[in-house]
Amino acid sequence: MIPRRVTSLLLLAGALLASPVFAAPSAASFFQTPAANHVELSPKGGYVTMVTTLPGGASVLTVHDTADTAKYKHIIRTSNEEVIIAVHWINENRVGFTIKNRRIEFNSNLDEMAADRDGGNLTHLITGNLQHQQEATGSFIASKLLTSDYAFFDVLHDGSDDILLKKYFWNNIDPAPDHARLYRLNTRTRQLRGLEGTQPTSALEWLADNHGVPRVAVSQRKGRCITAYRPNLGGEWRELDNDDCIVGKGFSPAFFDGDDTLYVQANHKGYGALFRYDLKTMKTDAEPIVSVPGFDYRGEPVIDYASRRLVGLHLYTDAGTTYWMNPALKAEQAKIDAMLTTTTNSVFCAEECLTAPVLLVVASSDRQPKQYIIYHRDSGKMDGLGYAHPDIKAAEMGLRDFHRFTASDGRSIPAYVTLPPGKASGPRPTVVLVHGGPAARGAYWDWEREAQFLATRGYVVIQPEFRGGTGFGADHFNAGLKQWGMAMQTDLVDAAQWAVKQGWADPKRIGIMGASYGSYATLMGLIQNPEVFRCGVEWAGVTDIDLLFSTSYSDASQENLKYGMRTLIGDPDNATDAARFRQYSPLLRAAELKQPLLMAHGLEDRRVPIVHATRFYDAVKRSNPNVELITYPNEGHGWSKEETSIAFWQRVETFLDKNLKQAP
Repeated sequence: MIPRRVTSLLLLAGALLASPVFAAPSAASFFQTPAANHVELSPKGGYVTMVTTLPGGASVLTVHDTADTAKYKHIIRTSNEEVIIAVHWINENRVGFTIKNRRIEFNSNLDEMAADRDGGNLTHLITGNLQHQQEATGSFIASKLLTSDYAFFDVLHDGSDDILLKKYFWNNIDPAPDHARLYRLNTRTRQLRGLEGTQPTSALEWLADNHGVPRVAVSQRKGRCITAYRPNLGGEWRELDNDDCIVGKGFSPAFFDGDDTLYVQANHKGYGALFRYDLKTMKTDAEPIVSVPGFDYRGEPVIDYASRRLVGLHLYTDAGTTYWMNPALKAEQAKIDAMLTTTTNSVFCAEECLTAPVLLVVASSDRQPKQYIIYHRDSGKMDGLGYAHPDIKAAEMGLRDFHRFTASDGRSIPAYVTLPPGKASGPRPTVVLVHGGPAARGAYWDWEREAQFLATRGYVVIQPEFRGGTGFGADHFNAGLKQWGMAMQTDLVDAAQWAVKQGWADPKRIGIMGASYGSYATLMGLIQNPEVFRCGVEWAGVTDIDLLFSTSYSDASQENLKYGMRTLIGDPDNATDAARFRQYSPLLRAAELKQPLLMAHGLEDRRVPIVHATRFYDAVKRSNPNVELITYPNEGHGWSKEETSIAFWQRVETFLDKNLKQAP
């Protein structure tokens, strides 16, 4: 059992809290594309990639020699309208990368490419252009540039030039894919071949073993999640688990270790834990290998691909930590932590984890964005590669910590609190920042740009992990089923009142804001609790529950509409649920909202279409002049463009300054 990591404060915390007030960094410092990103070690650790963002928005992919990081090669520079969103080493000599065209907002708008580490043999593998058609003559493809229904899936860890691709297939009803198949692609010759043979019906998620063989498939049918397994490439599929996708007590496959050891996440004393799964007996071990009291397991394996064995786990509880099973790596972690005492230091291996000459260290804290460092194992020397947000100074950020408060019905609710920098003379204006999902984890103890942006503007930021969210056990999640506008909403009010009792929040200056579901909660908070929330900001927001089910041009699949959403939110065909939808619809109660409100929406949003924003704006404007709606072209469910993010948060700053900070 791994004890929960106790959040530690920076050594200079006391001095920083008493330090003078700094001029707040600009919105661009927080919301511009990270200056350094996608830092990845090559399989043997001889090289490392880094994507650098240039003024204007172009991305540059470089490969550095880890023995001397000053030696590097430029691989590619994108246009200002393109961004590299993923990098993956194929072997020690070849690297793959994914580019998104930001001019057009749709999910499949991704180009996949590969090049040698010196920039040679650049190959375009997949086009993001939906209009591209492969030319075919007989059974041979003349143009080998793959269409946008293919996507990168994984590397193979075998030294070859091949990668795994996932090809999506659609039915004639849903905008979302119906199922997917895996293929193996040579990144030099572009030779493509199928892998899985037959597959279970509707298999959309796959898990390959450490030899690149698809061994586990997960299907979703009529609200059931079905996990199937086969012993080898040509073997027969066997069903391992079949349970309700939302409230079932089955397991989720996580990863393979070695040739035939499957690890799964399953319930242990009410929380998700990591178990070994015996594929011969088709049962989990009696006891988990990792369980964290108070938290569901969330982690990433660290595998030494030379031995094909698990050597550690990156774990995420209230904060990030690493559990090393290998004593040498545990000792190296201790050495690194002794040198970098004010940060949480995530240590990443090359594929040949035990023998590579270097380790990659990602150092960060609640007040420091990520810094990338190469650690030389023989000498203990450290070489800095770059900062994600170099304009951000830790001393100018707010203090962030993890708490649990008691809701009005007695339930313990986790929450993250970010306090403004500088010493407080009394309660301060406060924002309750509500995460989306809502079946999601909202925050961790790390540098978070939205919370720190608000904190540096003088706001206490409360981020409740309200019931119905994930990461804090099955009971916490199940308590939020069909509770939109009700108990989930009450948790937010309780969070605000708890912050007042702590002496942090000025009860007369509390705002509420969020995106997607967080927008719904923002609107309902303003409508139902005007005595608590003075103003609100919502973006990409749900304004009516019924519209989630009835809007024909959303991206919700029939599977989700008929099963998953009805379990989570309610059934529009059930009279009781339908009445509840009306009772807790912001759109139908728009006339009750009298406080200042800032709204924003992307015109290409298919998750929550623009009709949510326009109908609500028209309705609330009839009785409330202090409402503004901003729309952004070529933006979807959230902001993908740097200029949109910066402009939006500048508007947020102005709005909150007028309606919260300076309000009487």
